[in-house]
Amino acid sequence: MVEPAVIGTKNVIVAAAEAKVRRVVFTSSIGAVYMDPNRSPDDVVDESCWSDLEFCKNTKNWYCYGKAVAEKAAWEEAVARGVDLVVVNPVLVLGPLLQSTVNASIIHILKYLNGSAKTYANSVQAYVHVRDVALAHILVYETPSASGRYLCAESVLHRGEVVEILAKFFPEYPIPTK
Repeated sequence: MVEPAVIGTKNVIVAAAEAKVRRVVFTSSIGAVYMDPNRSPDDVVDESCWSDLEFCKNTKNWYCYGKAVAEKAAWEEAVARGVDLVVVNPVLVLGPLLQSTVNASIIHILKYLNGSAKTYANSVQAYVHVRDVALAHILVYETPSASGRYLCAESVLHRGEVVEILAKFFPEYPIPTK
């Protein structure tokens, strides 16, 4: 999972440099940003934050590890090749799917609808609509002053709020209440 992400990312930056592309907008993830057990809960998580790679490896969180390593590789390759790179780091993305299969983001909601989750976690999750993520990419591409990383989030909801919303729209489903 990690090696193809890093190699693919480097290949895209190299190809962009060779084609003299004006700007590359790279889609990373909040997973490259927030996984750090040493960060205080009172600290603000922003674009300067990076996931702790050792923590991700030790906890076998290969998604966050891979996203952080791939993004770091993009930055290194872009600097080495003089490519103008801007990164969008979306939180959990929801909305219409392009593919016919369910992705990991949708499973986050589906588990509350199909009965596989009997309870919900006492935690919060940040969400963003897929169309807002697409618009964020366009905005950072078209804005000459855009640089660095941009977190892309719309709402932060407690899981209890999420199940309340789902219960309102889908009362016939086994939505957890605890």
